[in-house]
Amino acid sequence: MSEHAQTDADETAATSEKLVELAKRRGYFFQSSGAYGGVGGFYTFGPQGASLKGNVEDAWRDRFAVAEGNMEIDAPTIMPEPVFEASGHLDGFDDMLIECPECGASSRADHLVEDNTEYEDAESLPIPEVEEVIAEYELVCPECGAGLADVAVEAFNLMFATNIGPGDSDPGYLRPETAQGIFVEFPRLKEYARNQLPFGVTQIGRAYRNEISPRRSIIRTREFTQAELEYFVDPEEDEPDLERVADVEVTLYPASEQNSEDGSEIETTIGDAVSEGIICDEWVAYFLGVAKPWYDSVGVDMDRFRFRQHLSGERAHYAADCWDAESEIDGNWIEMAGFAYRGDYDLSKHEEYSDDRFTIFKQYDEPKTVERATVDPDMSYLGPEFGGDAQAVVSELEALAARDRAAFEGDTIEIALEGETHDIPVEKTGFAVEEQTEAGEHITPHVVEPSFGVDRLVYTVLHHAYREDEVSGEERTYLELEPEVAPTFVGVFPLQSDDELVAHAEEIVANLRDAGLSVTYDDSGNIGRRYRRQDEVGTPFCVTVDYETVEETETTVTVRERDTTDQKRLSVDALAETLSAIRAGEMAFEEL
Repeated sequence: MSEHAQTDADETAATSEKLVELAKRRGYFFQSSGAYGGVGGFYTFGPQGASLKGNVEDAWRDRFAVAEGNMEIDAPTIMPEPVFEASGHLDGFDDMLIECPECGASSRADHLVEDNTEYEDAESLPIPEVEEVIAEYELVCPECGAGLADVAVEAFNLMFATNIGPGDSDPGYLRPETAQGIFVEFPRLKEYARNQLPFGVTQIGRAYRNEISPRRSIIRTREFTQAELEYFVDPEEDEPDLERVADVEVTLYPASEQNSEDGSEIETTIGDAVSEGIICDEWVAYFLGVAKPWYDSVGVDMDRFRFRQHLSGERAHYAADCWDAESEIDGNWIEMAGFAYRGDYDLSKHEEYSDDRFTIFKQYDEPKTVERATVDPDMSYLGPEFGGDAQAVVSELEALAARDRAAFEGDTIEIALEGETHDIPVEKTGFAVEEQTEAGEHITPHVVEPSFGVDRLVYTVLHHAYREDEVSGEERTYLELEPEVAPTFVGVFPLQSDDELVAHAEEIVANLRDAGLSVTYDDSGNIGRRYRRQDEVGTPFCVTVDYETVEETETTVTVRERDTTDQKRLSVDALAETLSAIRAGEMAFEEL
């Protein structure tokens, strides 16, 4: 970030109130359906916000899809109920709900605890403990002030339910994460990857969670955008190229430090964090190392950024380990991304619940001769004995033979079926151990998942870019956005509404747009006000067409840089090439 050269006053950081007001006034984001009173948890991104968000998504795609050689898909946002039964979301995707007995207002119990006590991660606490904390601190309803000490906290499923089709329609849900759209298509996606591990699949799209108490504008909403990468690996053979990120410096807040009374953040490198066991999984470490410089490049303040490890009680049901990328906003840390090692949970579950195979065939270097325990039950015995449960008995025998062949050494074998045990003569099982020559085996890949919240990142970028200063005795507000993500890269102004100046300005606008730059044209008000408008939306450069432009032998214009307000005369013929080089990071304005 550059230092302002013309200010006598200290730059002032944003508060959320200031930022939300600016966002509404300048078209970044605002609450949706305002004509009907608005609806909580839903926001519209205006012209500036949609452009900024799109630029952030493009930057993410360039780094995590293109640069890493990963595929991208675009899956539906509505999926049938069996998908979420398999994934565990039907039973385990809950938040803590507490309802006021007086006014009926619903609140997230863990948020009440975090906002009114010294507990920072109440989400990781079990419900009974949260109820005890509410009683101990005599917490009250934030709407009416009624006491909540004796009110039960309940688990509330966050998914939006819907129906697919008319009449006796099938139940479905709006997806609570984009990940399941990738996992359910794995049997086809593996073919596109030529059945070779490792490979990654990315997706940028909307997800939906029926938040109990959406708050803090676009930080916690009911509809939001995720950018996710599901990276499929062979856990026994595939290793990341840690050398690429070993020297990346990071601020880490591991679980051990969070649980310590005098715990603190650790400044280290990715390489040292792995070698010292702070980050246990090398794949998670690799993607933390990739993410850190990327966050810096899109405008997150690295002095207000860290990676925090999940405590055991807050990890998702599928995660063996997880680290969050967090940014500091108004003195609080907010999660922007999660980096989880999901193991084989997702693919195993979908294979269990579906009719497809979620494995990859791993070819051996040379065929292997192995012993396999098999069963070939006598159905003339099992059929009359177990009736409709005979096939379930066969499945139990097959599973037992695979895991414990010694169980078949006696005269009878004991199996459990619907809570009852049954003795089956071993001679009726057809148990045998055979030598088989195999060319390979089917393995279930493990998954490493970097999952980014785009809306929270956009908010962080705006918050960290907010500046207030004084220029020539006047107060100024500006957004010090990185050129790569700024909604508009250059504003073009005729100094006055003179036909000749306007014609030159319009020609420059066309040339810059042809060069692929985002350009706005403004001829309203005095030049100082036009500069202020562009400063406030974060436009890095302004081009002014003045009378020198039309009078000089070499056609030049005034180019003003946003952060320093410095101005230089540049040739119109080289303007598009010069500004394109600055945007690409190949040239600096101060070097001109």
